[in-house]
Parts: sequence; C-alpha cells; structure tokens
Amino acid sequence: MKKLFFPLLIVTFLLSALSHYMKWGAVIEFACAGLAILFAAGLLGKATESVAHYAGQRLGGFLNATFGNAAELIIAIFLIKEGLFDIVKASLTGAIIGNLLLVLGASALVGGLKYKEQKFNVHLAGQNASLMLLAVIALFIPAIFVKTEHISEHDTMNISIIVAAFLIFAYLGWLFYSMFTHKSFLGDHEDTKADHGENAAWSKRMSIILLLVATVMVAFISEWLVHTLDTFSARFGLSELFVGAFVVAIVGNAAEHSAAVMLALKNKMGAAVEIAVGSSLQIALFVAPVLVFVSLLFGKEMNLIFTTIEIAAIGVAVLIATSISRDGSTTWFEGKLLLIVYAILGVSFYFV
Repeated sequence: MKKLFFPLLIVTFLLSALSHYMKWGAVIEFACAGLAILFAAGLLGKATESVAHYAGQRLGGFLNATFGNAAELIIAIFLIKEGLFDIVKASLTGAIIGNLLLVLGASALVGGLKYKEQKFNVHLAGQNASLMLLAVIALFIPAIFVKTEHISEHDTMNISIIVAAFLIFAYLGWLFYSMFTHKSFLGDHEDTKADHGENAAWSKRMSIILLLVATVMVAFISEWLVHTLDTFSARFGLSELFVGAFVVAIVGNAAEHSAAVMLALKNKMGAAVEIAVGSSLQIALFVAPVLVFVSLLFGKEMNLIFTTIEIAAIGVAVLIATSISRDGSTTWFEGKLLLIVYAILGVSFYFV
C-alpha cells in the first residue's frame, strides 16, 4: 500500500481536478474531491509527523495539529467566501467533537488493544481540560446573552469580535506557556529529538517540501469540494448542520486520524493526545476566532454565535474527553466510550 500511495494521490488529485473543470456533476465531483482530500490529508499528516520527529513531541504535536487543521481552515475560508456561515460553524463544531471523540477515541481504542494502559503527562492533561472548558464558556456565554431582545445585530458582531480577540490572546498565551516557560513541566521526559529523528520517514528538508506540497493540494481540493456542498446536500436531503459537522469534518480530520492512531500504536499516547486535544483547542481558541476576522476581509460578517445544538455537542464532547483524559492515562474501554458518544451525536445530527 505504501508503494501505491503516491500514484493514488496523483491519480485522485487529477480526477478531482477533471471532475471540477469538466463539470461531471455535483455528486461525482464531491466523491472525487472527498477521495482526493483523504490522500492529500494523509500526506499532510505523514509529512507533519516526519517533521515532528525532528522537532520533539511538544513542537511536533503543535505542528501536527496546525497542519492537520489546514484542511478545515482552508475549507472554512472558501465557505465564508461563499457566504455559507452555517456550514462553517457546523464544520468547526464537527472538527472539535471529531478530534475529542473520534480521533482521541480511535487512538485510545487501537492503542489500548495493544497496550493494557497508556500514560501521558498528567499536568498537560489538566491544562488541556481547563482550556477546553474555557472554549465552552467562550461559546456559551455570548450565545445566551445574544438571545435577549436588547442586543442588536451590530452589537452581536461587536461581542463576537471582542470574544474572538480574547480567545486568540488566550491561545497565544498557552503557546508561550507550553513552549517556553513550562516546556519541561508539560513534556514527556522520555521524548527526545534524537529518538524521533531515527524513525523519520524522510529527511528534514524533504519532510518540509512534502508538507508544503500537501498543504497546496488540500487548498485546491477544498475549493472544489466546497462548490459541490449545496447540490450534494439537496440531492441526498441532508441538513447543512450534518454535512458541516460530520461529512466535511471527517474528511478534514483525515490527517489527525492517521497520525494520532499511528502514534498510539507506537505507545506514544502523549503525542496522540497532543494531536487530538491540541487540534480541538486550536480550532476553538484560534481558528474559529480568526475566521471571524477573515469574514470581515470578505465584507461578509460572520459572528461567533453558535446554535444551541452545536454548543451542546461541544459541551458533551469536552465533558467526557476531560473525564477520561484528566488522569493522564487511557485504556481501550475509554476509547470505546468516546466513539459511542460520537456515534450518538452523529445519529442525532442526521435527524436534525
């Protein structure tokens, strides 16, 4: 399969391009783009993992989460350009719950079947839990206040901009805290750059080149995918909420899935948690707020007010992920619980 990966990547990318420019129909275009972005995201995840080998777990996990979220961010920007704000918010919701439940759950389940118990830095788990709660509070409070009759649409946007600025400030503070002032406090002591470097798939230079190539490919495929969503949703009678929260989010999460599960299989659960939880935090504290400001650049104001259903889904995901990961260890049974919650949310979203 490894030998076929690059040929399949090129073939699916070309098929996606042809289906888009030759107008083969929304369903075929969606299928081709969805398949192509899985391979492109797979390359993105593998290249990021290779770069992470040279950077160490903390920086490596951050890079993996950042480039793993590139697909969601790029898709969201094109959705904003089209004015599809509901799908943007649904996709952000799906990315958060997908990482906390599907990615973390699959990693804990697969890793737990091979190892009886997998441990990681308990202090990092605690800090992640606090940040996840901050994200829920930041989304919940504005949504509640805006529902009062006294807040105008203009004030709603002002609240969104201010809250978005605070969230970005909080995320930048977390990066400084975790990468500099408390780096040794939050890292796994057995983690070393040398160990990672010995197992790297490619050289440092080739890893960076492939990382950039994969990001560009994801950008093109994302644009092609976005143009098919309206027709695809109408054709199969799917709500924008379900398409954004699960279809788009699962496709966009392909990089995190592959990287986190592979690390869990190597008994590097700390790195897997760093990718899954770190990616959710980055979506909630950085990507979502940045998209508010991006919308202003397009002259189409997107606020930070999520629906009750979306906030409830994020709250449930944070609650169980925090409960399971806060002790600094996971087992296959806990992974199964996360996946069950994800399935329950998926079924519920489908019938909305």
